Amino acid sequence: MRSAFVLTGHRASIVKPPAMSQAGRTVSGMSELSAPTGREPVLVAQPRPDGSAPRALVLGATGYLGGRLVPRLLSAGYRVRVLARDPRRVGAFPWGDDVETAAGDATDAAAVRDAVEGVDVLFYLIHSMGSGRDFETTDRVAAQTVADAAAAASVSRIVYLGGLHPEDATLSAHLRSRVEVGEIFLRSSVPALVLQAGVVIGSGSASFEMVRHLTDVLPYMPAPKWVRNHIQPIAVRDVLHYLLGAARVAPNVNRAVDIGGPDVLRYGQMMNGYALEAGLPQRAIASLPVLTPRLASHWVNLVTPIPKSIARPLVESLQNDCVVKDRAIDDLVPRPEGGLMPYREAVRRALGRVNDDAIETSWQDAEVSGAPSDPLPSDPEWAGRLVYTDVRSMTTAASSAQLWSVIEGIGGENGWYSSPLLWAIRGWMDRLVGGVGLARGRRSRSVVTVGDALDFWRVEAIEPGHLLRLRAEMKVPGGAWLELRATPEGEGARFDQRALFFPTGLAGRLYWLAVLPFHGLIFSGMARRITAAAEHVQRDDLEPKSKAGRIAPEIAEVETTAAPST
Repeated sequence: MRSAFVLTGHRASIVKPPAMSQAGRTVSGMSELSAPTGREPVLVAQPRPDGSAPRALVLGATGYLGGRLVPRLLSAGYRVRVLARDPRRVGAFPWGDDVETAAGDATDAAAVRDAVEGVDVLFYLIHSMGSGRDFETTDRVAAQTVADAAAAASVSRIVYLGGLHPEDATLSAHLRSRVEVGEIFLRSSVPALVLQAGVVIGSGSASFEMVRHLTDVLPYMPAPKWVRNHIQPIAVRDVLHYLLGAARVAPNVNRAVDIGGPDVLRYGQMMNGYALEAGLPQRAIASLPVLTPRLASHWVNLVTPIPKSIARPLVESLQNDCVVKDRAIDDLVPRPEGGLMPYREAVRRALGRVNDDAIETSWQDAEVSGAPSDPLPSDPEWAGRLVYTDVRSMTTAASSAQLWSVIEGIGGENGWYSSPLLWAIRGWMDRLVGGVGLARGRRSRSVVTVGDALDFWRVEAIEPGHLLRLRAEMKVPGGAWLELRATPEGEGARFDQRALFFPTGLAGRLYWLAVLPFHGLIFSGMARRITAAAEHVQRDDLEPKSKAGRIAPEIAEVETTAAPST
């Protein structure tokens, strides 16, 4: 599974948040929630018969929708528990201290049994985009494991977000798997509400980013014939509304329902609707029957940040008309106040979030299938292992805080502070072999948290103001990490940079030797330019003051090793 699960042990370990009265609950960042907030009368949690707050379990809480749903559940008055593959990622969210965290995997029956204990409503927000070839089996096993555990624990309701699909068409493997998961829940003894949505439009959604980048980049687009298919997009705001409302439907409801926005559009119309909101000329789009889903996913991978592993299931989901068959959902969950959001308004709001650097969650932060996920081994564990390192250190007149501000903003639009052409070439090489490449960028231009994606790196650890550790998710024959540190030193600071590579077999050793000539350019340039950028921040801070007495950056240490650690 890709969104929020990994097998971390036989039993799920649940960490409870600090005790607080339900009436006095405070949720980090709750005042900043956009609609729905969870405080709407039709969405507020209904107490248990004994008057206590109901408990919700969210599977996929660190994913795009789960990361937005959790704070709204808390705001609505639910006690929330999450099952996550890496509890550190949960702690990095603003709401991380307000939930119970269970570390486990959806396919581990014992872990799931522990996680569902005492749960009233279970939200299943896992999907298989980007997973390996055997994703259908994994989906099936995980769904059946969760359904069995929920039944044994007398869970009152399962809410699952599936995919909108036609009834009389041959479905892609990914969409077929999502339909099968919904059927597993509907056959269980726990009442289930399966919400079937199509293209979700919101800041940071993969569907929105695909539309945005295709339209931004291409004034003329040769496109597959599916650009003429009819689609019913839905704003992420309305998806969250229906998810929250689904927890309150009558206990006898056990069915699948379609959800969609008010507009039915062709995909080409969606692109040109985006163009109008972005202030761009409308795009000429030519429908070409020769572009298969496979070729189209390569095309999307080429011109957008969306990697092929995610682009292909997105493209496959567009092969048929996908529109809402009926409005049965209206009998179960009242529409949002003011009605469903039109497509162009959803685009307008998403663009506003992007421009304000206020993206709540993003597809970028989803785990990459096949990428290394184990943390960096501690130094004593290196004994006897082959590890290649590149270590550099520089002093700077800038303060540690000023240096950290540059470190925290690395990647994405800010780049990597050295040899942009070499970085670009490495990114393209990664895309060509199915990796994420450099175009993935970062969710926020200025702030990073554990679990965030920074181009083809993943944030593994942060000590605010001091350490940023990145784990490589590019395709490499081994495990790679990059550490950046800021440490106060005298009236300035010291910048420490360490790259580590644990090779796998002969291929890993040959890879390191092949890239070694470029490291002198890349890593030394990074150290010089990061400290120079910090001093630029310092000059900006001191602009009204005297600029005398600046200390030029000086290389204090450069060490490159290619030998077994001792």
